[in-house]
Amino acid sequence: MTRVETIVVGGGAMGAATAWQLARRGRDVALLERFAPGHTMGASHGASRNFNVAYSDPAYVRMLVEALPRWRELEAESGASLLDLVGVANHGPGGAFDEVHAALAAAGIAAEFLPVEEAGERWPGIRFDHRVLFNEAAGRVNADATIAALHATAAAFGADVRHRTRATRIDVVDDERVRVASVTDDGEEEVFEARTAVVTLGGWTMKLLDGVAGVRLPRLVVTQEQPAHFGVRDAAMAWPSFNHFPGDAEAAYGYWRSPVYGMLTPGEGVKAGWHGVGPVVDPDMRDFTPVPEQLAALQRYARDWLPGVDADAVAPISCTYTTTPDEHFVLDRIGPVVVGAGFSGHGFKFTPVVGRILADLVDGAGRAPARFAADRAIARHPVSPTGLGR
Repeated sequence: MTRVETIVVGGGAMGAATAWQLARRGRDVALLERFAPGHTMGASHGASRNFNVAYSDPAYVRMLVEALPRWRELEAESGASLLDLVGVANHGPGGAFDEVHAALAAAGIAAEFLPVEEAGERWPGIRFDHRVLFNEAAGRVNADATIAALHATAAAFGADVRHRTRATRIDVVDDERVRVASVTDDGEEEVFEARTAVVTLGGWTMKLLDGVAGVRLPRLVVTQEQPAHFGVRDAAMAWPSFNHFPGDAEAAYGYWRSPVYGMLTPGEGVKAGWHGVGPVVDPDMRDFTPVPEQLAALQRYARDWLPGVDADAVAPISCTYTTTPDEHFVLDRIGPVVVGAGFSGHGFKFTPVVGRILADLVDGAGRAPARFAADRAIARHPVSPTGLGR
């Protein structure tokens, strides 16, 4: 049996950020990641994620204030360039932009309204029909580079980072001990005993935690999301990241599946996608194939709203969302088990902050906001956060 102070199960964005935070505090930590580096099985791969700051909820706004300096901290420690502040343009009739603007202004986060004409002149690749809420201290994050930087930096601070090592069982021994059984791709079995286990397994969270004594989580639904990259017509054209919120009664939005998020992925085209409407899947049984009707609707969106792309030059991609009923995260500690889950397609921008919060929970330094509690009451018709992710 291998004894370690803390074991982190799941080496995607949130687990890797937690291991980084713990290791830099001098903690004895092991990180188990089931897949090889650079895998595409979960939610943390790909070259681009939306660093969108359009939130009005105080809990998220506080995290936003912390996020940018923590991203810069990670860049400084890893030597990697991760965050590109190209700005985010939020538009459409459906966003609660006045509330968002007021909340961000109160927190000192730059935000301004632009009229349709000015936004169209600045970003001719996007068609606007309503005023735009533009956040200049926002943009996109390189997801692949982030995971690599977190693994490398955690290891540099002394974390034991193990790829191709799958956790098969977790047992709570008592309030201060937990055991995690694991197996490598080569069939080598090992049991770890730790004071604390952090579970950050994305779509596999319930597969490991189901039945674990004392652990009760909100319902977590895993979906296979199907954005796509579209070829750009002019490589010199400026692109902000963007989120487009439809109206309920306008004919132009009748075919929409959800709000749309998007951003330029350098070298791959403009990424755009529906938010959280992919088919429910078992993460071990995915086919990575887009639903034809959703892809066709996304191409129609590109034709209607993205004049700067070629809607027929399309390359579908695939990732997973793990979504709670209210789309708020789970960041909590139950006995010796700390859980980070349910990031609902808008968590990546908060990666280093989530790592800090989960590390604090390991260290017993308070609790996360009540809305992130594992045992929270969820309203029958919850109000989802404004910010979109991917």
